[in-house]
Amino acid sequence: MTTAYNELYLDDAMNNLGDMVDFAVRDLGYEPDEFFGWFISSGIASRFEKGNPKYISGMSGYELAEAVLNATNISHDIQEPTYIECKGREYWAGWILAYYQWLTNKRFKNIVKDGLTLSSIFSMYILHEADTSKFVDSANEVISRNKEIKKSNLHTIRKARGFTQQELSEASGVSLRMIQLYEQKQNDISKAGAKVVLNLAKALGCDIEDILD
Repeated sequence: MTTAYNELYLDDAMNNLGDMVDFAVRDLGYEPDEFFGWFISSGIASRFEKGNPKYISGMSGYELAEAVLNATNISHDIQEPTYIECKGREYWAGWILAYYQWLTNKRFKNIVKDGLTLSSIFSMYILHEADTSKFVDSANEVISRNKEIKKSNLHTIRKARGFTQQELSEASGVSLRMIQLYEQKQNDISKAGAKVVLNLAKALGCDIEDILD
């Protein structure tokens, strides 16, 4: 498995993401999933997950939170983080999520989209003293379970555009049966030919990555 960036930066990344979440939730009072959504939409998450030294080790967690709020134009009072000797679930949630993202090399937005949200990680705090592999196994189970019950991206976007499967088939040139198999996840759309995915994306007016599960 290819990790997201050099392991030399991992400790800093985990500590900083943990401190960011801890400060945003405990000190500033933001709802965890809402704040993490700002982290993703700010563009800082994409730099962090690629191992940009400025964000994973060049900033403290407090400075990361400030950068997120400034980038998303969220008004907030400037305040110093509260020091506590024993950090709790907020810190751990950010800390272990940074580890999971590094290990799997997944994008934060995809991790969240697949159901591994900060609030769901809070509920897994019982694992905070266990080996990190225990969390990884549990996180993979959460994502696998959510993928089984979640509608495919192709289905969701097709319905949002008002297409029937037949209409999408005619507009894209992709057979009706193939579209059915992709939507039912019996065939993996990420393994489809480039032309097939491109034609579907064009017909739906979206980016290719939007229809990949």
